[in-house]
Parts: sequence; C-alpha cells; structure tokens
Amino acid sequence: MNSALTGPRRDRELAELAGGKVVDVLVVGLGVTGAGVALDAASRGLSVAAVDAHDLAHGTSRWSSKLVHGGLRYLAHGRVRIAYESAVERHVLMTRTAPHLARALPMLLPATGYTAGWQDRAAAAGLHAGDLLRACAGTSRRTLPSTRRLRPAEVSAMVPALRPAGLRGARLSWDGQLCDDARLVVGLARAAAARSARILPGCRVVDLRRDGATVEDARTGQTLHLTARAVINATGVWAGDLTPHVRLRPSRGTHIVLSAASLGGLWAGLTIPVPGEFSRYVLALPQTDGLVYVGLTDEPVDGPIPDVPEPTEADIAFLLDVLNSALDRPLRRTDVLGAYAGLRPLLADADDRTADLSRRHAVIEDPDGVISVVGGKLTTYRRMAEDAVDTAVRRRALTAGACRTRRLPLPGAGSGADLARVPAPRRLVARYGVEAVDVLAEAPAHLHRPIGPDIPVTGAELLWAVRHELALTVDDLLDRRTRLGLVPAYRDAALPVAREVLAVAGR
Repeated sequence: MNSALTGPRRDRELAELAGGKVVDVLVVGLGVTGAGVALDAASRGLSVAAVDAHDLAHGTSRWSSKLVHGGLRYLAHGRVRIAYESAVERHVLMTRTAPHLARALPMLLPATGYTAGWQDRAAAAGLHAGDLLRACAGTSRRTLPSTRRLRPAEVSAMVPALRPAGLRGARLSWDGQLCDDARLVVGLARAAAARSARILPGCRVVDLRRDGATVEDARTGQTLHLTARAVINATGVWAGDLTPHVRLRPSRGTHIVLSAASLGGLWAGLTIPVPGEFSRYVLALPQTDGLVYVGLTDEPVDGPIPDVPEPTEADIAFLLDVLNSALDRPLRRTDVLGAYAGLRPLLADADDRTADLSRRHAVIEDPDGVISVVGGKLTTYRRMAEDAVDTAVRRRALTAGACRTRRLPLPGAGSGADLARVPAPRRLVARYGVEAVDVLAEAPAHLHRPIGPDIPVTGAELLWAVRHELALTVDDLLDRRTRLGLVPAYRDAALPVAREVLAVAGR
C-alpha cells in the first residue's frame, strides 16, 4: 500500500472505522512510541488504527535533544541493562531503520578549571565503558569511532569558543544524532501506513475501553465510536489522563537555541558538567542547519499537563550559566534565538528527584483491559513498541507473526553507498534519504530555493509534507514537518511560503 499520508485518506479511513469496521489494535498517541507501536503491529500482519488528539509528533517526541544515545548516564548509576538496551537500539536505528536520519556526532568533554582530576578520570572510565557497550551492541568503529584523549591545543582548534585558561585537554567520543526527532515520527507513521495502518491525527479520545474508544474528530466536530480487539495507550505524559492505573512523575527538560556562529562555528558537541552534580551535564549540540541546541534541565512538574510546555526564564538562565562556565566569551540572554521544553514521562518511584528516576519503560495492563506503555525514551522507542505489541498479542490471543522492526527500514532509508549516490543536495538527503530526488521533482523550480538567507528549508519540503506527510495547516508545516518554529523570527519569515504551498495544494 502507498505510504503517502493525506487528508482525504485520513477522512476515508476514519469513516470506515466509524462505520463499524473492527481492527486488531487501536493505538492512542502518535508520538515516537505510538507510531512505533502502529508500525510494529502492522508489520506483523495485524490491522491497526492509530489516533492522536493533535498532529504527528505534537507532544514530547519533538522536544528531545535529537540524540540517539548509548546510555552512558545509566552506566554511571549502575543501570547496565538500560544502558545496553540503549546501545542496541542506537545501533538498529543508525544502521538499519533510519541511517538517512542519523549521523555520528563528535562530542567533547573538556577538562577545565571547574572539573577536578577525579571527575576527569571517572568520565574517562565511563566513556571507555561506553565504547565496550558500542562493541557489544555490534556497532563498528566506522559508524561510531572510539574514545580518545585530546591535548589542549587540539581542543582549542576544534572549539575556539572554549576558555583556554585552565583547559587541560578533553575526551573526544561519538554518539548518534537525529537530523530531527519529528521526522523520525513521520517516517514511522508512513511506514505503518504502507502496511495498511490507519494513521488518524486530530482524533481526541474522550473515553477509552478495552474494546475501543470514543473520539472527537477535530476536523468535523463529530463524536465517533471505534472498535478494536486490543487497545494500547501510548500517550506518554498524558497516559494517566486516560487510565487512572498509570502513575508518572513528569519532568520538564528545557533547551535553548543559539546560532552556531555565536559559538565560533561550533561543529562538535560539548559536554559540560553541572557544578556540584555527579553525572549531570549540559550539552551544546550543533545541528546541520547552523543552529545549536543547548540543554537540558530536569525539573519536576506538578498539576495538569499542558499540551505545549513552556520553558521558564529560570531554566534558560541555568543553561546559559553552565554553558558560560566553559566559554571564553560569555553569551547573553539576547544571544538566545529560541527555547523549547518537553515533558519526560518518568515512572513514579518513591521520593527520588526526577533527575535520578530511571528511564526504564513498562507495559501495564489495567483492570479495565487497556494496555499502556509508559516511561522509556526516544532511543528505545522500538523496544517499547515491541514489548507493548507482544503483550497485546498474548493477552488478546491475536494471530500475529514475530516482531520485524529490528530490520525494517523507514521510507527514504538506504545504505551509505545508496545515500551517497542520490543526486540531490546533501541537506535534503540527510532528511529524506533516497526520496530527496522525489521531493524536488514534485515541486516547481521556484520552490527549490531556501526560504530565506538564514533558513535552509525549501518550499519543496513544505509541498512534500502536504502531499505525503499529512501536513494540513501552517502549524503542521512550520512546527513539526520542519522545525522553523523553534526560532520565532524564522517562523515569521516562512509564513508566506507556507501559506502559498497550502494554497497550491488546495488545502
């Protein structure tokens, strides 16, 4: 079946379900976990419908650090199983599932006047343990090179913005980085749709049961009843709103957005220890579009869960302070181009700080028969989805094959050699893989140009999002299919082109 997600397809498939069609699995939530569940179930031959109150990747999945990491922090806390699981899932994503969306990112951990010798030695031991995890997971040094020590002169040459006074060198390691977390979600949703899954954003669940759900269609205002043999709640921090049997302690993680030029053209990531904390760091992560994301905070959140969390000025000041502790020229609040915050769905665990809570995941079947998958993190989405579908198959006696997603490529995926031969700009290949040629071929020539001097996104990408990725509004285009909304000035500059594209596509 075609992987293209369109408005008419969504409306047609929703009408079929409302007309009484029963599916094997109803997934609630279309973030990375929910989209992963939909793909896992559909690839086993199960009939699937997946709904979300908003858009694809509307929630936590688009607010990550964009890292696909190997779990070093969990090693520091003795959580070897979670660290190994992270390393394995990083390998799967970078080499099989989505090699076009992921790249190896060099990461520097500088030894400065703010770090003690024992901290440097502990960090070195941790990084070498990470190398062992990488090897055990099957990831070659060609994909992620080994850790090594750099002399002060080498560090200054790589990152001129670092303060030279007190610099004793650095450890250079490598980790995985996504070009965009929301693009991973879109790829999962399209891969599921190619296997006949019904992908239905804009359907808010108002009542959830073991045999289906009552939803409100945001496009028509209608109340509809959907029926399924198994129901999986994959709504992340909102899981407890749908079933009272899930207990979470949400944590807010804030990032700030800077220009790479403000950090001397930063191209390698920086890992900066938080003063007075063991195994807690602020990361400066260069992106491929001339921006740097700096994060992240870890603050508990009480009360109702907002649809879109807001970063606080205190969070922004904290990130700047830690970053400035390593810089020769401190940055100011006016250097911040944008900021964003996401909520982690951490499993409640006694009175621990949210910063200390495990990132393990759990599959919970409540007494009403709804199966919830909660906790975890972006890197391990595939394993979470596999465990959730395994539970649904077992508990509902569904006829299904074994999990296939470990070797299932997403749309656009290809080998390194395949991607290198794609006759399209490298930036597009890094976001669309072998489909980059199609992105350009479907758009008129004037949409091939970047939207603005500092904005590499093209109108062709917006048009592709409308025709293939279920982008129905300006917000879908600018805030999720592209990430121009992370910098308000970029979003404003792109608005006319987004409106033009929607008009051309007849939306």
